[in-house]
Amino acid sequence: MGPPDTRRHRFEEIYRTSHDAVLAYLLRRTENGHDAADVLAETFLVAWRRLDDVPDGDRARPWLFGVARRALANLHRGARRRTALSDRLRGELAHAHRHTERAADRHAERTADQAAVAAAFRSLPEQDREVLALAGWEGLDFGEIAVVLGCSRNAVRIRMYRARRRFARELSALGALGGREKEGEHEEEGERLKEGDGRAAPASKGGAA
Repeated sequence: MGPPDTRRHRFEEIYRTSHDAVLAYLLRRTENGHDAADVLAETFLVAWRRLDDVPDGDRARPWLFGVARRALANLHRGARRRTALSDRLRGELAHAHRHTERAADRHAERTADQAAVAAAFRSLPEQDREVLALAGWEGLDFGEIAVVLGCSRNAVRIRMYRARRRFARELSALGALGGREKEGEHEEEGERLKEGDGRAAPASKGGAA
């Protein structure tokens, strides 16, 4: 443990470089800004208390995502234990969230392909959406995703292959352009995994996947 000034400066640097990324991660996974702000504060409080455990440089971001993910899980467990008043408030928040989703859907439906991609992504299991979102929205590689999810890099590679394959099938079923081509690409990727090649296509940097 270093001198107080050294610790403070290191924490301020972590906060400065990671705040926006962690906030964006939380806003995509909460129903309102208040919950996101609460979990953001909890995440950086944990970072301050465990400052010696926070990795250096770019590795700090996936570590913070992992802390935020656990804090979100605690938030959701607490919500399920609330009283009838909390249930009513959650209903009001859900209504506001649905309004936001409808606005987002109207924007996505400007073209048939955009609507199909959004529908295909929403139809995936939560585990598939999470691994695809960490790659596409947060721009993480397999090693960083492994830190967030608390599993091995190889487990992430397998999850990503399965998620992309299911996503390609949904796109194909909905008639999105490129769905069948993507499904064929993932068939080839699956063959490499079965043969122990260990390679996988790099995570997409844009969109839901």
